[in-house]
Amino acid sequence: MSVDREVRETAEELQLTVSLLVRQMRTVSVSAGVTLSQTSVLKRLDREGPMTAADLARVEKIRAQSVIATVNVLQADGYVERTAHPTDRRRRLITLTNQGREFLRGRKVAGHDRLAELMAERLTETERRTVSEAVILLRRLAED
Repeated sequence: MSVDREVRETAEELQLTVSLLVRQMRTVSVSAGVTLSQTSVLKRLDREGPMTAADLARVEKIRAQSVIATVNVLQADGYVERTAHPTDRRRRLITLTNQGREFLRGRKVAGHDRLAELMAERLTETERRTVSEAVILLRRLAED
């Protein structure tokens, strides 16, 4: 299928704009003293459940040493804990704590709040309705 120049330019602008919006929302978590890589590990544990450091390294596509350093900081801050593996006592599972879950919930709400603030500050009521209508179309693009 051939895509015309205007559609390509719109796609490029959309990709850039979405990246900028994500960055705006991420500033909320960085200001809380948790890095983006730490947040990524927390989100992964929240979505997929307890994992070993080796499993985390594989799915996050980073070195095991990096995961261990990240987990050590998260554990010291109370966001994760290490527990015995149920079938292999040589391995430890990294598990999200209630404090870790609360952090993610707060980060999500803060990100949504930040985006809502930006929309209220920078867009007219008519523009906000247009964005609301566009979200339906963007979701259609994002779905498999």
